[in-house]
Amino acid sequence: MASAAGLLLTITGAALAPVALADTAPPELAVSSEAPAEIGLGGLPVAFTTTASNTGTSDTSSARLIYRIDGGVALPDNALSLEYRLDGSTWKKIPLSIVEGTVWGGELPEQLALAAGKSQTVQMRIGLPMGTPHNGASNGGTEHLKLTTMISYGASGAANATDFDFVGVNGLTTRLINAPTTATAGGAAITFKATVNNPTSSAYENVTDVLFTNRYTTVQVRRSGTWTTLKPITSNAEPDVYGYDVIGKDASLAAHGTATADVRVTYRKDAPLGKTELSPCAIVNEGSIPFRGITSCGTKATVTVKKAAATTGTPSPSPTSSVTASASPTPAVTGTGTTSTPSGMTAQLAETGSSGLSATAVGAAGLVAAGAGAVGFTAVRRRRGRA
Repeated sequence: MASAAGLLLTITGAALAPVALADTAPPELAVSSEAPAEIGLGGLPVAFTTTASNTGTSDTSSARLIYRIDGGVALPDNALSLEYRLDGSTWKKIPLSIVEGTVWGGELPEQLALAAGKSQTVQMRIGLPMGTPHNGASNGGTEHLKLTTMISYGASGAANATDFDFVGVNGLTTRLINAPTTATAGGAAITFKATVNNPTSSAYENVTDVLFTNRYTTVQVRRSGTWTTLKPITSNAEPDVYGYDVIGKDASLAAHGTATADVRVTYRKDAPLGKTELSPCAIVNEGSIPFRGITSCGTKATVTVKKAAATTGTPSPSPTSSVTASASPTPAVTGTGTTSTPSGMTAQLAETGSSGLSATAVGAAGLVAAGAGAVGFTAVRRRRGRA
């Protein structure tokens, strides 16, 4: 009887063993991310999806999504953002830290339950904020990101599958349209348009489009048919550099949006004669230090200031009459599909000078020629190699 029972157990065990192995077989997992083609330097994050699939015959309750982001250059803290949501409308952050070299990494804090033959799509967002609100990094950046998505299961399993994506990075562009090449000291104002364009898929917040001039100018913008005098922004360290927020401080730009302002500049009667410059720069997340933030500068306009011709009779009215004063007028923002970059412009980041001012301001002030009326402006251009 015992021998028969032993034989029965042996046969039963042989029959049950394959079933037990099938229950504990590792899942066969696959992963795919549909990363955005481009995001904005200093902009808000852009949505994409990651799909995790179980192509095998065994269920798993512990699928893990792991991400790696490589900018090709060292990026500062708070340069990158990666967020997710599994359901509802709340976005949650994926903590990121340096893995090695220039690579940052993080893992979805929640594991996924994937039945055999099933898949789940996770809503994701990726951004390159380069800082925090009103504290934009004044140095650094990249022109592309390599996004690696991996899927695994269990506490510490190796990656079962890997997906690679490349995300381009671009920045705001700014330019002056139809700026005159001559002006008269004490004469009529010169009029033109100032435009800041967002060619990227990122929306932007806290955008300030600054027009840099010298201290012999009055700058106005037109709002609802009325010319409004802007308050110049200066620094005690560089009092000869005047910056004007022509679209208003902390404006918002939609993805592929544009903000345009009608501008006129008057040169005072005592303005030095000769060549001077008007220089536009878009600054994102400018903080308490003037002109410091994520900065993209456009092509400067050269203006030759001439002496007024001798006249007789009744003088003409001042071009600054019947206006109101405002430091931050409401910007006029319109959506557009334009994605071209004006010639001579490049997304760049201004470095911080030893005085605490950005190199944007330092460069502008450093080229003031005493008595020559030539205020120069030099944008700090950081050309980054492409991989």
